[in-house]
Amino acid sequence: MPDAKPDSQPGPPKKKKRSAAAIQRELRDLAKPSQDAAERPPVDLKKVVVRVGAILAVVWLVALALAHWSIIPVIVAAGLTVLGAVAGVWIVRYVNRSRELGAILRGADTEEGRKEALKKLETDYKKSDVQAAIARAQLEMQEDPRKALATLESIDLAKQIAPVADQVRCTRATIHLQLGELPEARALVDKMELGKQQEPKTRAMFAAVAAEAWGRTGQGKKAVELLEVFNPEDPDMSEMRVQMWRARAFAYAGAGDMKGAGRALKKLTEMSPQLLGMFVGAKKVHPMLQQEAKQLLMRSGAVPRKMVRQKL
Repeated sequence: MPDAKPDSQPGPPKKKKRSAAAIQRELRDLAKPSQDAAERPPVDLKKVVVRVGAILAVVWLVALALAHWSIIPVIVAAGLTVLGAVAGVWIVRYVNRSRELGAILRGADTEEGRKEALKKLETDYKKSDVQAAIARAQLEMQEDPRKALATLESIDLAKQIAPVADQVRCTRATIHLQLGELPEARALVDKMELGKQQEPKTRAMFAAVAAEAWGRTGQGKKAVELLEVFNPEDPDMSEMRVQMWRARAFAYAGAGDMKGAGRALKKLTEMSPQLLGMFVGAKKVHPMLQQEAKQLLMRSGAVPRKMVRQKL
């Protein structure tokens, strides 16, 4: 009787192939601005309180100094103090609302969590609530950018304070850039007042979006000059590293500096080779930048060569 063949050893489990849609979804998650940065209110409460307090102190010193001649300066100072108090209450409510919405966004890190967060934003907040609309758009843009755009476009920017209006413009521009709609993105970032953002990470996020739009629409030098103000490797900017290096890649390519663009792509590769898919699969990307990203991606082995070729 022939010897029985020994049981064959099971080979290593085969990796389940991911669909192109699944990979694109993963790329969007890797590339999107961090929720902590996106949900941060564009108004720094401490700085506002200090500045308003200093102004009122000066007003009262002048009013008291002039009180010997007229009571009017004191009345004006009292009126300004009341206005300051009313504005302070509004700002405190605004910041508290931002924190409340931030808690909702932090719980939306899964598909089920996003569905629950969207339901809560739609049922617990009025359609006229601008902060809730911005939060809802940040969730919608992960699955349906067009729907997110419609949500943001429903906000009347003329009725918003400058920092809030610019936050809406920045988010809309981000979506247009992802869709390859460069003129629309450029029109929005050109209206943003980058120097008036008080929070450093918000300034960095706005600068990254503006620089990418400029770099992809013929203003590469201007984009590079803006980005050089920020250090992507600063530990305080860790949440913004992907967006800042992505913007630098587009800015350097737009300025004709392919060595600089290559360095930016390599930095993204160190974080995750799949981030290069933003350049390989995106619309209206500088051809040399796209080719460099394609080569790095193929060498990394993170995405099958056949899929990379299909994207081009």
